[in-house]
Formats: sequence, structure tokens, C-alpha cells
Amino acid sequence: MRSRILIIGACGQIGTELTIALRKRFGAERVIASDIRQGSGDLLSEGHFELLDATDYAAVEDIIFRYKIETVYLMAAMLSAIAERFPEKAWHLNMTSLFHILNLSKEQKIKKIFWPSSIAVFGETTPAINTPQLTVMEPSTVYGISKQTGERWCEYYFNKYGVDVRSIRYPGLISYTTEPGGGTTDYGVAIYHRALKHGHYRCFLNEGTVLPMMYMDDAIKATIQIMDAPKKAIKVRSSYNLAGVSYAPEDVTQSIQKHIPDFEISYEPDFRQAIADTWPASIDDSAARNDWGWEHSYDLDQITEVMLKNLTPQYK
Repeated sequence: MRSRILIIGACGQIGTELTIALRKRFGAERVIASDIRQGSGDLLSEGHFELLDATDYAAVEDIIFRYKIETVYLMAAMLSAIAERFPEKAWHLNMTSLFHILNLSKEQKIKKIFWPSSIAVFGETTPAINTPQLTVMEPSTVYGISKQTGERWCEYYFNKYGVDVRSIRYPGLISYTTEPGGGTTDYGVAIYHRALKHGHYRCFLNEGTVLPMMYMDDAIKATIQIMDAPKKAIKVRSSYNLAGVSYAPEDVTQSIQKHIPDFEISYEPDFRQAIADTWPASIDDSAARNDWGWEHSYDLDQITEVMLKNLTPQYK
């Protein structure tokens, strides 16, 4: 039997589209989707799906043994906004699940791991413009602290035990396929829904809040690309910076107005503004570009065009 891939957290914003992409490439039989909650109809009908608590070591080990898993994409996590409400639960999920997979690889039950980090690892003391690959990292959120800690453990397990774990720091991700999952950059998706449904969006971030963003297809491309790269090409074993485009809410508004001229935005910042204020405005991802050939494809107007085109049928 050929080796199989396990996606943990397959029902999340990234996991859903990653599962589809990997099944398209490798075949449904080779890609096992799992999550703590029931998958969608497509995830259930188009391949194997397992209910799985990522913090349950025995359950994770059992699936890896039963399906002869060699590669794991650990996408399960509690994101920034929700994690601030449930800090202990977020820490438990984000860290325990990572340790389980690292230890299973250490025991040679898994050959390769993908684990996502985030721009949340940075903080107020980090240079905000063209944030370097190596820089000050003093995150002030539970999510950011867990991701920074995870980066250190990934690098440790590679250096100490030879675990082939690979990671990228995702910026805010934009997709029409799944609902936002509780992140601070979620306005970048919600604004398109509100534009089509109401013609107005009340933004929870201030005007002028520039954040790094990326269309989901680019994020999936980068995820698969780093896993395809030869082992010797992966020179960063904590996590790679990854960049697409940087913009503020008013920039998205202007882009939407090219298609919906009467669209309006207002600003009522909430607790997520304080989180966004600690994050970079732009990212230097030259290490990823140089080491394994990363290059993004979508700019803001292209993102807007594809989002509106695919969301419009929901609101007719």
C-alpha cells in the first residue's frame, strides 16, 4: 500500500481547502481527513474521514497506525480572537497536539510533518515594515505565544532528533469556501459577504490598519510547495515568513467599490484592534523565495474579483 497523508483539523478554514487540493493531487484514498467535529458532505463522501481529538495521543497514534500514515498536516488550532477568551483551552489544544505529532515522528511513526505558524508570533517590538525572517518576537496574545513556542519546539526536534517538520507563518487568509475561524484578520472575508448582503460593513478594525493578507489558493500552493521541496532546501526549521499583499480596510473598500459603487464601510473597533496593533504591516519573505522558490500570484483586485464572483450566487 502506498503511503498516506493525514490532515488533522480538516474542517477548518485552511484544512478544508488543503484536503481538497491534496486529494485532487494524490487521490482520495491516500488523504485521510480528520477533525473533532463532523466533516462536510464533501469531506465525508469524497474520501476517508475520522472524528479525532488532536489532544488524544492514543487516538492520533491509532489512526496513524491503521492508515499507515507517513505525512501529517497538523492544522488544528484555536485562533487569535477565540484564544483570548479561552486561554488555557487554546494553549492545551495548540501545544498538546503539536507535541503528540512531534513525538510520534521522533519514534519514527511519521516521516514528515507540516505545522503552520502565524504572523501572530510577532509583537509590538517587532519591526512592522518588511518584518525580517529573524527578528524580535514578543507576542502578546495566547495564540501568538503558542505559535512562537511551537516554532522553538519544531526547531528543537529537528536539531535533536532529526524530525522533518516544516512550517510557514501564515498572514491573514482570504477564502470564499469556508467561514472565518475566529481570527483577527477575519474582516478580510466578512467584508465581501456584507458588501453583497447589506451594501455596508461595520469593521472591527480601525481605518488605516494595514495587515499582511493572502488569497487562500496562494496559501495552499505554499503549503504543498514547502512539503515538496527537497529536505536540504529547507534551511529554516522554526517557520518561514510568507507574504502576499498588505492592505487596510479602506483599501478593500475601494477595491469592492469598483464592482459595487454604493458599498460603504464604517469603523467600530473592538478588542481585536489591540491584537492587530501588535502585528506587522508587511513581511519580508525572501528566505522562502530563495530557499524553495515561493512566489504569490494574487493581488488585492484579483482577490476581490474572485471573492465577489464566487459569493454572489449566495445572495441572489
